[in-house]
Amino acid sequence: MADSPSSVHPLTNKMLGKEMYLVVTRPVRSPEIDKRLSDHLAHQVDLERKGIMFAAGPLYSRDSNIPEAGMFVLRADSFEEADAIAKTDPLHVAGLRTYTLQKWRLNEGSITVKINYSDQTVEIS
Repeated sequence: MADSPSSVHPLTNKMLGKEMYLVVTRPVRSPEIDKRLSDHLAHQVDLERKGIMFAAGPLYSRDSNIPEAGMFVLRADSFEEADAIAKTDPLHVAGLRTYTLQKWRLNEGSITVKINYSDQTVEIS
């Protein structure tokens, strides 16, 4: 069942209001992560190609070039659906990452082309 639309301030009523789900994933430091990274990335690309993945990538602290977490934004209709998708990530299945899940309302920004980051293809519509 789809989640109810989020309550918003009246000043944002005319904005896009596209609701998606933000997954922040944190590693359980282990050498096993490097061994399974290709499975994780293949899974992410599969979600991208199916139109489920809006965006994804590592998160860095200000003074570090080593990611401390990762995040991905999913197109889903409910917390339950987003959670079911997040649970299928190979690193989550293996217990090598934990994650949190939040609904995200996209209000501002712009885009004029579809760019698939993983294979660097572009569609102009």
